[in-house]
Amino acid sequence: MRPAASADAVAVAPAACSPELVALAHRLADTAAAVTSRYFRTPVAVDVKQDTSPVTIADREAELAMREVLRQQCPDHGIFGEEQGYLAGSGGSEYLWVIDPIDGTKSFITGTLLPADPLFGTLIALLHRGEPVLGIIDQPILKERWVGVTGQQSTFNGAPISTRSCAAVGDAYLYATTPHMFEGEGEAAFNRVRDAVRIPMYGCDCYAYGLLAAGYCDLVVEADLKPYDYMALVPVIQGAGGTITDWRGQPLRWQAGTEGDVSACSGEVLAAGDARSHQQALQLLAWK
Repeated sequence: MRPAASADAVAVAPAACSPELVALAHRLADTAAAVTSRYFRTPVAVDVKQDTSPVTIADREAELAMREVLRQQCPDHGIFGEEQGYLAGSGGSEYLWVIDPIDGTKSFITGTLLPADPLFGTLIALLHRGEPVLGIIDQPILKERWVGVTGQQSTFNGAPISTRSCAAVGDAYLYATTPHMFEGEGEAAFNRVRDAVRIPMYGCDCYAYGLLAAGYCDLVVEADLKPYDYMALVPVIQGAGGTITDWRGQPLRWQAGTEGDVSACSGEVLAAGDARSHQQALQLLAWK
C-alpha cells in the first residue's frame, strides 16, 4: 500500500482540488491497479483499434472500473478515457477526469518490466475549466506512484520530489517513447534536439516523465499524443519544479466540448526539469 500525501500537504490544496478529490484519484489508481496487476504477464487477446494501436481486456476492464467509481462518487463530473471516449457529467460540472488505464499497452502486452525500466503505467488527471489541477502516474507492478496537485510539491510514494538542474541542452539526458512517433517536419525538429543532447534514450512511455520529475533525466520530447497521454503529467512535472508545454511553449490545456473531440489538441509535448534547457529545446524545435 503506497502512502498517500500527508495531511499537511493535502490541507493546502487549492479550492479547485480538494482533499476529497485527491483521495478519489488515489482510489481510481488503486482500482485500475487491481485489474492491470491481475492481467499482467497472462495470455490476453490483443485487438487492434481503428488508429492501429493495440488494446486488451485489461485496458477495457480497468477503465470501466474507474468509470464506475466516478459514476458513484461524482456523477456530475465529465469523463474522457482512451477506451470509452467522452461522457458528460449529469450536472454541468466544470470538472473533467481524463484517464488512460494503461499508458504503454505495447509494453504491457509483451510483459516488459525490468527493475530499472517499467514501461507502462496508469494516468489519471483532473481538469478544472480545462486546466489540469491533479495528476497521478501509477506503476502498479512496482507499486510506484507519482502525485501532482496544483500549488503543492509533487510526491513519489508520499515523499517530496524535485527535478534536477540542467542549464544546457548539451548536458541533458533525453527520453522519447519511440523515434517512430515523429514524422516530416516534426521528425526534423526532434532530430535537432536529439543531436544536441548528451544522451538520447527511447522507451518508458509515461514512466520517463516520472523519472524527470524525480530528477533522473532532463528532457522528454514527444509527438502524436492525446490528452489522456499527457494531462496527468502536467501537475506532476510542474509540482516538482519542471516545465511542460507544447512545442510552441504554450500551456497544455483542454476543453473537452460536447463530444470530447481531440482534433484541436496539440499532440506535441516538451517537458524539462530546468527552465533553461526547456527554452533551449524550444529554440531547437523552432516549431512551424
